[in-house]
Amino acid sequence: MTAFDTSRLRMFPLSERHHKLRIEEIAVTPDMPVPTITDRQAVQVGRCAERMRSARKLGRSIMLTFGAHLIKNGLGPMLIRLVEEGWLTHLATNGAGSIHDWEFAFLGQSTEDVRVNTAKGQFGTWDETGRYIHLAVGVGGTLGLGYGASVGKLIHEDRLHLPSSDDLRRRIAHAASKGEAPSESVTSQRSADQGPELLGAYADLLATVERHNLKPGPMTVPHPWKRFSIQAAAFRHDIPLTVHPGIGYDIIYTHPIASGGPIGRGAMRDFLIYAGGVSGLTGGVHIVVGSSVMAPMIFEKALSMANNAELNSGASAIHDHYLAVVDIQDGGDWDWATGEPPMDNPAYYLRFCKTFNRMGGTLDYICMDNAAFLPALVRELGIQ
Repeated sequence: MTAFDTSRLRMFPLSERHHKLRIEEIAVTPDMPVPTITDRQAVQVGRCAERMRSARKLGRSIMLTFGAHLIKNGLGPMLIRLVEEGWLTHLATNGAGSIHDWEFAFLGQSTEDVRVNTAKGQFGTWDETGRYIHLAVGVGGTLGLGYGASVGKLIHEDRLHLPSSDDLRRRIAHAASKGEAPSESVTSQRSADQGPELLGAYADLLATVERHNLKPGPMTVPHPWKRFSIQAAAFRHDIPLTVHPGIGYDIIYTHPIASGGPIGRGAMRDFLIYAGGVSGLTGGVHIVVGSSVMAPMIFEKALSMANNAELNSGASAIHDHYLAVVDIQDGGDWDWATGEPPMDNPAYYLRFCKTFNRMGGTLDYICMDNAAFLPALVRELGIQ
């Protein structure tokens, strides 16, 4: 069967899309009133905050993994404050979370009518979203950056720099013969020990530049609403924000410039950074907000990797970790600390809770809208 030829596609300017959400209208900040919550929810939020205080005092990982609806609910500024106040050591999201955050930063708007636009052949066919995210991840790969840091860098700096074909060929030759480190300063999100990996990154970017006849040099990409971007804030504060995409899941894969090499490289690097965060979870905290598929899947593999490495070095497996799962699905008031529920309880069918319940530590399922949970948590931590 012949693969789909994306050169047949017509991309449209993002400004022509009818957007359902405007970030300046939906943004939630710590000075706003906290939604009313139940006594049970208040106790759970208080317990989560207390475990975060303990983990921060011990210098342990405090990780927050979230789905795209948290961004679509305007809660990016709340995450930014948690980062600024030092309450999080790691954030993780899916491809859609990264995309909505970028669109809000770039245009101040996001979210389209999927039913209407699919029928017109226009769902996801937006030029700037696909073009700039793919270029950011491609260029970031040549600097040793993962997916999340690459997009965060683009938003923070408002620019990209595309090397020329000749420059990329010189880098390829040098990396193939000697190995080459990124030219920028090395931080926790950038590793100099990536010679072989950089060879592939240079080759992928060369293919993109030549296939699409891209002009080399500086490319200005303004983000007037970057103050709402958690990816930019995480990059600015050197806090890992990892992105865990699925090729074909997100709208950027409809763009002719899409390439699996840079995306796979960036996503793999981000998964390893995420696993590094999980390695520090003894006595730490891992919070999941609205991610019932991606979060449990990456967590169980990362925890197994962390346990493997710890046990092989003669240390203990990860223990005494607190797992908070926040979602709106009916949990039947089940206390997961007592084990898995019987089949006649609605909580039995919360597959993501089953996964986390098997990961050791203490599991708290907080049946709560993320629009209420995050403001309540921020207030409980004393952030104004």
